[in-house]
Amino acid sequence: MKRVGLALLLILGWLSTVAGLRPHPSAKDRPDPDTERFGYYLAKGHSSVRLPFELHSNLIIMKMRVNDSDTLNFILDTGVSNTIITDPLALRRQPLKLARQVKLSGVGEGLQLTASVSIDNKLSMGILRATHQNLVILNDDVLRLSEYVGIPIHGIFGYELFSQFVVTIDFRNRELTLTVPPKYTYRKRFGDRYPILIQNTKPYLDVTAQLGGDRTVPLRVVLDTGAGHALMLDGQQRECALPRPEKVIRAQLGRGLNGVINGSLGRIEGIKLGRHQLLDVIASFPDSASFGMKIVNTADRQGNIGCELLRRFRVTFNYPEQYIVLKPVRSLLRERFEHDMSGLELKAKGLDLRTYVIEKISARSPADLAGLQEGDELLFVNSDLATSLSISDIYKTLQRGEGKEVTLVVRRSGRIVVANFALKRII
Repeated sequence: MKRVGLALLLILGWLSTVAGLRPHPSAKDRPDPDTERFGYYLAKGHSSVRLPFELHSNLIIMKMRVNDSDTLNFILDTGVSNTIITDPLALRRQPLKLARQVKLSGVGEGLQLTASVSIDNKLSMGILRATHQNLVILNDDVLRLSEYVGIPIHGIFGYELFSQFVVTIDFRNRELTLTVPPKYTYRKRFGDRYPILIQNTKPYLDVTAQLGGDRTVPLRVVLDTGAGHALMLDGQQRECALPRPEKVIRAQLGRGLNGVINGSLGRIEGIKLGRHQLLDVIASFPDSASFGMKIVNTADRQGNIGCELLRRFRVTFNYPEQYIVLKPVRSLLRERFEHDMSGLELKAKGLDLRTYVIEKISARSPADLAGLQEGDELLFVNSDLATSLSISDIYKTLQRGEGKEVTLVVRRSGRIVVANFALKRII
């Protein structure tokens, strides 16, 4: 379709010039060639651009406009094949061309989702543009991602961007660099280069898990920027010879297109990406109902790596030539992998998503023993107003280190309750 459109434009331009049917248009009257392009591109012939992003709950959040919408927040996901609008209210004032209804399947314990397909849309992020785009619009915001991330989340996008550009993610400076592939040249100073396999829109990398002593297990994992965890392993796969750790805890691991992902957390001795070794890594083991049974045609996949691990590197994805470049951030490479040490799970509520409510408390955890209850509204974290903090800030405080004292002030049925407890490493 791209070639037909381009050829047609060239032929029409040639005929008009030769026949002398009209004078050469002025720059003001000349049509913008970008309006006839398909897919993602950089406007006005640019070959590279840097775009800022925000990092919340270990997820990359990009600012984007859809058609003539206000600026919306999208999660950048390496493997999602379609641009998905998770909050349909975000486009309620946009004139959309709706083509059909579809059913979506994904990980999670819920039922299939129903969505609408909207055709011929425009996307824009600065000079980054995309035209003639199809959008998958959920009929209801069932994922409620905003409550978990702590800022408004309107959608998810990714694969087409990665397929069109060489994408460098600088987690430290919160910056994305996009380069058109012919203009990108790998240099050794950029980091170490490793081959990846692009299959079903997802990037696969071969890594090695360390089990203690000299024992190792090869793993093929998806590099998943749409996941906030470090490592998720599908223990239901017979090809995954990695035994589950002796000590695990039950946890809600996240959310997929079909609801909550439940499972267990445990530590493995280490994971090796090329020559880079990360020790004492927290791994997630989802229940089969949440994960394993929903994955099809991926017999050689044993799990995925998310941004809690990837953020320790400057990462370049080159989908067209099927390799990645990893440049470690030395201070982050040595940073210990930690999980919440309080036993709390929070949800962000309110119009500004700065009202935090305790959704769940683990039994016999420090927060439970301190008398906190589900439904409590968080008012203060130590001396800080909860409304002045992001949900990521609060979680950082709750995993700051074993033995650290924390004071939480909550509202419960109109009463003020103060809870003091020491953080405790539970995994």
